[in-house]
Amino acid sequence: MRIAKITATTVTTAALALGLAACGSSEEPTTSSPSAAASASGPKYAGKTLTFWRLGDSNPDAKKYTDELVAEFEKQTGAKVNVEWIPWPQVNDKFTAAAAGGAGPDVTEIGNDQVPLWQSQEALEPITDIVAGGDQAQIPKNLLGLETIDGETYAVPWGGGSRAVLYRTDWFKELKIEIPKTWDELTAAAKKIQAEKGKDVDGFAFNGGSDANHLLGALAWTAGGDYAVKEGDKWVGKLTDPAFKAGFAQYTGLVTDGLSSKSRLNQNTTEIRTRFSNNKVGMYLTASWDLATIEEESKGKIKGDKLAFFPLPSKDGGEAQSFLGGNDIAVWGTAKEKDAAKEFVKLASGKQWGVKYATDGGLLPVYPEALAALSSDPAQAPFAAAFAKAKAFPADPQWTEANETKAVLQNAARKVIEGKASADEALAAANKELEDILNAS
Repeated sequence: MRIAKITATTVTTAALALGLAACGSSEEPTTSSPSAAASASGPKYAGKTLTFWRLGDSNPDAKKYTDELVAEFEKQTGAKVNVEWIPWPQVNDKFTAAAAGGAGPDVTEIGNDQVPLWQSQEALEPITDIVAGGDQAQIPKNLLGLETIDGETYAVPWGGGSRAVLYRTDWFKELKIEIPKTWDELTAAAKKIQAEKGKDVDGFAFNGGSDANHLLGALAWTAGGDYAVKEGDKWVGKLTDPAFKAGFAQYTGLVTDGLSSKSRLNQNTTEIRTRFSNNKVGMYLTASWDLATIEEESKGKIKGDKLAFFPLPSKDGGEAQSFLGGNDIAVWGTAKEKDAAKEFVKLASGKQWGVKYATDGGLLPVYPEALAALSSDPAQAPFAAAFAKAKAFPADPQWTEANETKAVLQNAARKVIEGKASADEALAAANKELEDILNAS
């Protein structure tokens, strides 16, 4: 399938949306038009008042969506809803204070990668019953990986984001490169770029920094591997399984096969983006929030007409899996009106209001029908294709330590690339370290 280029106008819309809460966003999705869906009847909660935390700034579109959602809920239930907007820089402090016994909400928006942390603090109410029936039962189970812990679900996905391969359309045209459909085709395209643009150019940039697992995870998951699985009350590492090893070999092969320089093993997406802006990268895995900065860093020389995305291909064809990013909605653990709060979450995350939350703001909807409809949208199609197969990292509050603080997999990859250990040796050591971290009390 030919991936159409992203125009400057479309780029702005997509970039606004795809960098949201799970990755530390500063913008909010928006929508309009009230729904006719009903999740409660009459004045069942008359006299009750809910506090609802929305994260980010109260921009006009986000406020309009929220006002209409609240009006619909109040009409159906007789309850009142007080909305509090929490700026992103204050979110962690507000959540921490609320979890420690301070004034918390009844319902809150929450980044999906934050669910395991606050669940471990007993700050979220189980809402398994909501996702087990009604519209929410249509949400694919793979999109609930961070929300479901020990058999209970603690938040409902509200809108998502994923990553795809950003490439130079002008280089592809000049070098007569077709959009890669397989890993071999991607490798061939990367090598052709290097041959024509210089050996200091990364044909496909290796990410070995703080967000390296977005790339490694995509390759490992697509090969059928996983980082770790919960068996009983213990995490069991799966880094030594053949499927994970296959994805790991593709990942380290970006450097050992010469697609990316050995001198840049620690670079993260931000550093790769800067090199891309300076004509030193042909392709890399990212999301559309990089586009505006690329135009700025390149002093306007690289912008929408020279940029586009395609899904990261799997080894044998088709889209690779993507990391599951996004925003959720949840009931706070100390909610004073838990029953009413659950009704609010049920309405907000139902198909009509949930799809509006996502699509009107440029996010990816979590309902399969609405997600499939984006296949004809030039800006969203590559992300939608990846998101349909999206997967989450282990749903454990210690994952951040393994991923960022200790850089378990990044260190293993460097040892292999630098010839200090075989893949078997490096992954066996990493597997033990990962288990120790995830199982720490």
